[in-house]
Amino acid sequence: MKSKQMKIIVPILTIVGLLLMIAWMAGAFNDKIPPGNIVVNTINTTNAIAVEKREYPIFETAPASIEAKQSTIISSRILARIRKVHVRAGDMVKKGQILIELEQTDLQSRVLQADAAIQSVSARLMEAKKTFSRAENLTEKGLLAQSDLDKAQANREALAADLSKAKQALREVNIALRFAHVTAPISGRIVDRFAEPGDTAQPGVQLLSLYNPFSLRVEAYVREELALSLSSAQSLDVVIPALQQNRSSNIEELVPAGRAGSRSFLVKSRLQNTQDLLPGMYAQLRVPAGVTSVLIVPSKRVAQVGQLNVVRVLSKGVVERRFVRIGKVYPGAMVDVVSGLAEGEWVLPSR
Repeated sequence: MKSKQMKIIVPILTIVGLLLMIAWMAGAFNDKIPPGNIVVNTINTTNAIAVEKREYPIFETAPASIEAKQSTIISSRILARIRKVHVRAGDMVKKGQILIELEQTDLQSRVLQADAAIQSVSARLMEAKKTFSRAENLTEKGLLAQSDLDKAQANREALAADLSKAKQALREVNIALRFAHVTAPISGRIVDRFAEPGDTAQPGVQLLSLYNPFSLRVEAYVREELALSLSSAQSLDVVIPALQQNRSSNIEELVPAGRAGSRSFLVKSRLQNTQDLLPGMYAQLRVPAGVTSVLIVPSKRVAQVGQLNVVRVLSKGVVERRFVRIGKVYPGAMVDVVSGLAEGEWVLPSR
C-alpha cells in the first residue's frame, strides 16, 4: 500500500519542485516594479542633453578610376633587331636611362661608309679647286676658253655640294646610331614590356609602357548638375576601397564636353598622396551635393537592445524609455535620429 502511495507522491513532488523552480527563475519571488514611467526625483538629470538640429554637408559618390597623367608608350625609331632589354614590369627608371639596346652592326657599317664617302669627295673637291685656280689663271692670259673655265667652276661647286651631302648622311647615320639605345623619356615605373631579345623592333610599334607614379589622378564622370557646380583647384575627397583609405585631391581638369548618354562630365582630380596606388585601381570621388538638416544626439546615449535602439528621454517630469530609428553617424560621434525624437527634447545617459 505504501509503495503505491510513494509512486503517486514522488511524481507530484517532482512536478511541484519544477514549477517552483520555474517561478523563481521568472522572478515570481522578487519585488515587482509597477509599469509606467520613472519619477524624476529618483534620476540624476544633470547630464541631460537636448536633441539638436544641425546642418551637415552631403556628398554624392561617383565611381572613378586612378589614372596617370604622364604615361607613354616607348617604341623604336629605327628598324633593328633587339639585342638586350634592361627592364621588366614594375622597375623604376630615370629619365635618359637606357632601356633597350638594338643591334648596331649595320649602322656602324653605314658610319664607316659615310666617312669613306666624305674622304673621297673631299679629295676630289681639293683637286677641283686646284683645277679651277689653274683654269682661271690661263683664262686671264687668254690661253683657255671661257667655257672651260665655266666647266671647272661647275665641277668644283658640284663636288662641294656632294661633300655637304656626304656630311649630312654621316650626321643622319650617327643620329640613327644613337637611336639604337632606346632611353626613358621620363622618370617613372615600367608598366609592361612587349618585346624580348631577338625580336625585331619596328618604328612606331610599342616595346614598353611607362608612367610617372607621382602624376596619378582620379578620373570620374559626374552628373551634370553637380559637375557644373565644381571649380578648378577645388578640394575633393577620394575613397580607395581596396586600401580602405580616404585621400585628398584637387580638381585639375573639368572636361567641357559631356557624354550625351549619361549626361555626365569628366572630372580629373590630382591626388596629393599617391603612395601604394597603381593606375587602373577603383576609387570613389565624393562630390559635394548640398546640405541636409538632421536631428542628432551623442551615439553613447543610444542603447541597443537586440536589434532595437532605445533612448531615455526626460519628458514632463518623468523619464521615458523610447524606441528610436537612427541613421548615419556624423563627426564627433553624433548620430542622426530619423524618428522617435523631436528637437529640444532632453536625452539622458543610457546608464
